[in-house]
Amino acid sequence: MDKIREQLRNPIITAAVGLVVGLIIGLPILGWAVWPVKWVDAEPKFLREDLKQDYLCMTIDSFLVRQDPVAAKTRFDLLGEDASAQLDAFKPGTCNLNEAEINAFRAVVLGPSVPLPVTTVTPVETEKPAAPKNIGLVVGLCLVTLLVGAGLVYLLVFRNRGGSGAESPVAVAHDLSRQAPRTDFSAQGQEAPISQFMTTYMIGDDLYDDSFSIDSPTGEFLGECGVGISDTIGVGDPKKVTAFEVWLFDKNDIQTITKVVMSPHAMNDSAIRARLESKGEPIEVEADKRVVLETATLVLEARVVDLNLGGGALPENSYFDRLTLELAVWPKTSA
Repeated sequence: MDKIREQLRNPIITAAVGLVVGLIIGLPILGWAVWPVKWVDAEPKFLREDLKQDYLCMTIDSFLVRQDPVAAKTRFDLLGEDASAQLDAFKPGTCNLNEAEINAFRAVVLGPSVPLPVTTVTPVETEKPAAPKNIGLVVGLCLVTLLVGAGLVYLLVFRNRGGSGAESPVAVAHDLSRQAPRTDFSAQGQEAPISQFMTTYMIGDDLYDDSFSIDSPTGEFLGECGVGISDTIGVGDPKKVTAFEVWLFDKNDIQTITKVVMSPHAMNDSAIRARLESKGEPIEVEADKRVVLETATLVLEARVVDLNLGGGALPENSYFDRLTLELAVWPKTSA
């Protein structure tokens, strides 16, 4: 599940998944199941072979009764290019017709063209059959789906890149987390954690909120942990994050434990510190600093792996340009 979440943080993969889901909903479900296309008023040439033979039987029978060569020729031509082959395959005895009757029909439809009676016909404007409403609806839904997909691609990929061709903050953060060295607790003489995660924030990722599932070696769900934005400083985009919340949820505990990792400026600003103390214990960020959270049955250690603070127009060391945390979780042992 965590690997899937990491992949979905990649905007290109998210856009591709959204496009595939849109096509699945637009074509098979809406186009074939909910509003399937229904074909009507098809010509005899589109019928199955056995139905073409039935149509030819009715055409010959009508000619023998009405003796109308013009109508017979018109109906016969509706069978298309293989009309002659259909008639050649027509043997005496089919549809209770004898050879003389079949030959009489053949002479009319395959012989010299029958002159049409010269009559003055007043042109009558005929209404063109309206295109089936279902086709228009399906086409419209497909177009809407494609437009939405194109909009998602633009918003998630091109807009995040800011038109410069650079990777988005989310993609850069994902690469940094993947490349960051993980602590080998066994080599240090410690018990290996049951769960170990790496998460990175990059300035520009204004929606940063990473969470991970904690499972036992047998796959049993034990809880969750994560990191999210707690507070910002200044105005404008991108947001200048001055504090993060590191939290631990234990399914066997009624309370979620939270600690607030703050920039040095936020820690020394009494107003900011007082505001954030209500969320959890304030911790001033330092390189390689370890923050421990404990619940009824779990212990989490968050280690600062990489850190870069910014200032500029704002106070020095007031916000995070980059922060990588390693989260390691152990089952809590009884004292």
